[in-house]
Amino acid sequence: MAEIGKGVTAGKLAINVQKKFTRAQEKVLQKLGKADETRDAAFEETVGSFNKQMVEGAKLQKDLKAYLLAVKTMHDASRRLQECLAEMYDPEWFGKEEVDSMVEEMIEKEMDNTLEDTDANWTDYYEKLTDESLLSLDTYLSQFPDIKARLAKRERKMVDFDSARHHFASIQKGKKKDEAKIAKAEEELGRAQKVFEELNVELQDELPVLWDSRVGVYVNTFQNLASNQEKFHRDMGKLSQNLNDVMTKLDEQRLDKKNGSASVKPEEASSSEGANHSVAGDSQPAKRLCPPPSRPPARMSLTPSPGPEDDESPETAPTSTTSVTSTSPISTPQNAVTNGDGDLPEGFLYKVKVLHDYAATDGDELELKTGDMVLVMAFDSPDEQDDGWLVGVKESHWLQHKDISIKGVFPENFTQKV
Repeated sequence: MAEIGKGVTAGKLAINVQKKFTRAQEKVLQKLGKADETRDAAFEETVGSFNKQMVEGAKLQKDLKAYLLAVKTMHDASRRLQECLAEMYDPEWFGKEEVDSMVEEMIEKEMDNTLEDTDANWTDYYEKLTDESLLSLDTYLSQFPDIKARLAKRERKMVDFDSARHHFASIQKGKKKDEAKIAKAEEELGRAQKVFEELNVELQDELPVLWDSRVGVYVNTFQNLASNQEKFHRDMGKLSQNLNDVMTKLDEQRLDKKNGSASVKPEEASSSEGANHSVAGDSQPAKRLCPPPSRPPARMSLTPSPGPEDDESPETAPTSTTSVTSTSPISTPQNAVTNGDGDLPEGFLYKVKVLHDYAATDGDELELKTGDMVLVMAFDSPDEQDDGWLVGVKESHWLQHKDISIKGVFPENFTQKV
């Protein structure tokens, strides 16, 4: 059995060597012009398109893998940067005993959630790009090696067919007609032609379909890439805004801490100047994020009423022979609007935007929501204005009702001038 196996192997080897020699000889004759060559211009054009398609697909695969590697690198760099921030952030920066320490803990928790969501967003982005774009592209390109091998086989079978055809023709043209040789050559020609044509027909059907499929593959790859990029950057924008808000809160807390400590002594000194100021100053400090103001007197009417306050501000009190009506203008700052043109309330100074919600704690205060626009007005009397507080009316209310009866005071550090 061993000898038979060796004989079979030796026989196959001899046949393969003979085929290679015959094909090489046939190609030399074709190049020298001594033998014609089977040509199919349409098929050769299809093969050219296949080679172009294969090169483009391989380049796209390479670049997409490089992009994913860059995403992974950016993810790692982002995670290290965020871990550095988390390690540096210390909730004890401003002290545990202070009221703001509760806010600090909330800020730290919010920051931790933001960093975790950012890391998860990077991971999700990388996995979706891999699953929806790279894997589908890999499946598409997996077809090319098999087709490339079959094209090479077709090339060899075409040479075999040409060689069998030329051999059959040379025997037929010989002076001595050997019917056995002619029959054998004809049989070999038929066999070579059949193998070549079967393979040729299969490739003629498959190559155009493969060529057309590239459009769908490119659409799927870049649509998935674009949609995942859009979602990733949208989510990252929200997370980045959250992180920015956390840092803004931390900075505001630092400034409030600094301003609060700096205003302790002025408040103690101002408490001895008047009974109204001392009472208001004692009742408010635990509830204010800005310097605690004294409560302004009620502003029910623009007409001054006789009373003890007239003696405290003689320069603004009317004489005994002069009556002041509700339509008489009260002294206002030089830059206040007093023309009453309808577009802006009388006494308008400038406009501010609310940065943080503010819950009113008194009847003469404005309830503020983040994003509200407030028209700042002059106080009816300079004595009514306290440090860190403004008076005004919400712009939306003014535009709708043209009424300043519900104007109120609000903390200046909750707003930003626009």
